[in-house]
Amino acid sequence: MGFKCGIVGLPNVGKSTIFNALTRSSVLAANYPFATIDPNVGVVAVPDERLQVLTEIVPTKKVVPTSIEIVDIAGIVKGASVGEGLGNQFLSHIAEVDAIIEVVRCFESKDIVHVSGTVDPPRDMEVLKTELILKDLETLAKMKVRWEKAAKAGDKKAAQVFSALSLCEKNFNEGKTARQAALSGEERSLLKESHFLTDKPILYVANVAEDELGRPDTPHVTAVRKKAAEDGSAVIAISGKVEEEISKLEPNERGEFLKAMNLKESGLDQLAREGHKLLRLIAFFTVGETENRAWTVEGGSTAPQAAGKIHSDFEKGFIRAEVIAYDDFVRYRGEQGAREKGRFRLEGKEYVVEDGDVMHFRFSV
Repeated sequence: MGFKCGIVGLPNVGKSTIFNALTRSSVLAANYPFATIDPNVGVVAVPDERLQVLTEIVPTKKVVPTSIEIVDIAGIVKGASVGEGLGNQFLSHIAEVDAIIEVVRCFESKDIVHVSGTVDPPRDMEVLKTELILKDLETLAKMKVRWEKAAKAGDKKAAQVFSALSLCEKNFNEGKTARQAALSGEERSLLKESHFLTDKPILYVANVAEDELGRPDTPHVTAVRKKAAEDGSAVIAISGKVEEEISKLEPNERGEFLKAMNLKESGLDQLAREGHKLLRLIAFFTVGETENRAWTVEGGSTAPQAAGKIHSDFEKGFIRAEVIAYDDFVRYRGEQGAREKGRFRLEGKEYVVEDGDVMHFRFSV
């Protein structure tokens, strides 16, 4: 699998409660800062109705959805970049994930103490962004020392890297993230090894009160959306308390509960799917009597790279891929129908996988 989203946020925003519900686990969730010290990890299925449709066409013994890894990272407080709370330890955990899911508290409660005393989502979002920027500035300073000498000596690549770093530094000093830096694709590629924390895509999860779920945006959620729009990040609103209740129900009871709440799907199904999109991932499918399965690849992956997700030998010995687009597979009710209509294709090593492709790989070892 290899794709990780890290759940972050200030203490007492409902982060671990959401993680527990999301992973159907029993990770410690407590009403005091730093209840989470070491990161907890869970694997979350990504809901995809297409897999159910494929199984109606090709009955099978086993159905396996695609998934992503969710890491519950401890609460971050102001000053984390200089060691406040358990700062640097937590920031290093963020460095290890591919994308960030930030839980923002949008509910009032006398029973759950806010680390800053009041509920103010934009302030909380700014605290975390500032700490990540400060950590990135620390990383950037070390990178500039490394590349400056070579740049002055006439090394072309070093000069490009140094120039890109200087642009990022200007952004950081203005309170902007690496995501907002006006870098070319080549410059971003050159800076990959810097692993800037603010370059990671981010999804904001507004944790609302139970009685506010499904209503038009509250002032708190509206404020989150306005703040997130500054760098083009997405926002979803869920209730950690409701999701915790749903997670305790039997699968056949969840649909009735959601219906009673006037909800089409759980917030956590939405979160898992948005997390998948956040990582710019797509899914392809393999179907058969033994197993129907969704596989995750990064957008732009070639057929051999997709084959490698199943087994490394498939990529090494790749010969060709047999491909049917999902819509064609459904429209013509399976492989035979797609063949008869000329919608069955043989693709080589250069083929770029499309989201929803139904694939079978030929290989030699």
